[in-house]
Amino acid sequence: MKRTKIDMALRGDAARGDILVKGWVRTRRDAKDFSFLEVNDGSCRANIQVVADAGTDGFSFLKDMGVGAAVAVRGELVASPGKGQRWEIRAASLTLIGKADQESYPLQKKRHSDEFLRTIAHLRPRTNKYGALFRIRSEMAFAIHEFFHDRGFAYVHSPILTASDCEGAGEMFRVTSLGPQEGGLPEDERAAKDFFGKDAYLTVSGQLAAEVFACSLGDVYTFGPTFRAEHSDTSRHAAEFWMLEPEMAFADLGDDMDLGEELLKYLTGAVLTRCAADVELFASFVDKDLPARLEGIRDRPFERLPYARAVDILAGCGKTFEYPVGFGLDLQSEHERYLTEVHFNRPVIVYDYPKEIKAFYMRQNDDGKTVAAMDVLVPGIGEIIGGSAREERLDALERRVAERGLTMDGYWWYLDLRRFGSVPHAGFGLGFERLLMLLTGVTNIRDVIPFPRTYRHLEF
Repeated sequence: MKRTKIDMALRGDAARGDILVKGWVRTRRDAKDFSFLEVNDGSCRANIQVVADAGTDGFSFLKDMGVGAAVAVRGELVASPGKGQRWEIRAASLTLIGKADQESYPLQKKRHSDEFLRTIAHLRPRTNKYGALFRIRSEMAFAIHEFFHDRGFAYVHSPILTASDCEGAGEMFRVTSLGPQEGGLPEDERAAKDFFGKDAYLTVSGQLAAEVFACSLGDVYTFGPTFRAEHSDTSRHAAEFWMLEPEMAFADLGDDMDLGEELLKYLTGAVLTRCAADVELFASFVDKDLPARLEGIRDRPFERLPYARAVDILAGCGKTFEYPVGFGLDLQSEHERYLTEVHFNRPVIVYDYPKEIKAFYMRQNDDGKTVAAMDVLVPGIGEIIGGSAREERLDALERRVAERGLTMDGYWWYLDLRRFGSVPHAGFGLGFERLLMLLTGVTNIRDVIPFPRTYRHLEF
């Protein structure tokens, strides 16, 4: 007999009659000659009620089917006479697949703190909240691929190991095959003896690879893990996180802003329609304003303004900020949230930033002071997308590389793109975990990643 997912059964999509479901026991209530089991298989937020009596095959094993036990239930899917569910299973047989020791099983029928659940990340997906969160994560990853596939973008698998520092910030994890005995060698000798014959790092971005393929295949995107060795132990920083990085050939900053806005509207619409029950959980227990905020992102146009105007608004608003405001200073989260939540009450795209606070590869504007960069800011989060038109002029890019103290040799192939058929191109990066924080109202990045890797923390 083919196994039926519980979400299909509860929606009424499963055929009436005999079905087989497999999952984990959430609760069990016993009476004299029968029992009620709530079983969940992770396919949806809701459990399915199983009614078993003394005549059910396997009823004698019921005492071992405690909370957390894995079971298989075969029976008839029938309309439920009880409140709270449309359908239930009248069990014909029960099979205990995996017993859960009731003395030590840490998930009981009560609310556990997020801090506690981080210590048992191997079990927290079984809770209502984290089951919902990781279903949303899965659905949004699929929606991202769907969005770009439908628009003719090619998916590029960018390398995880690299010799290039894309951001120029130096916060990179070195990767080595050398043992401790070689650690004391001079730097040049150590690098020469290493696996690649040079220093290797975990990538901080797939952007440079995306630019290569944009200059060959047209519109492309990368989507994968990235790594940054920031010594930050905040609710917004992680050492390993996923980045979505589309790149468009023959495109400018306006195209970049249009794509970022279209993508966020698409994804918020997708989560509201495809994950309605899971979003409802977060609206009930995490952030009551979540549905209205997501509907606003989906339905209302984004505000767009240059960085200089944004600074003027912040400087003249009369509010005292923790961090100073002024031309040439980067916007902080408190500034971004003021613009989106107070002044405009909608998402905001800020563009044309001072070149000193942006990366070397961003296209310099004609004023000589700013670059064609943009950040998409959203309520509750602040910056969620950062992007730019790329500097496609060889001489201008060489000057920027030199200004930042980077080596031409390290970027010879990147400079080659400007020598051989260079075209205007633009792209951005969207932090997938920040997107999930936006879509769920969760405020700590550790809670939207299956196994968070953060400063001083490497478990599971």
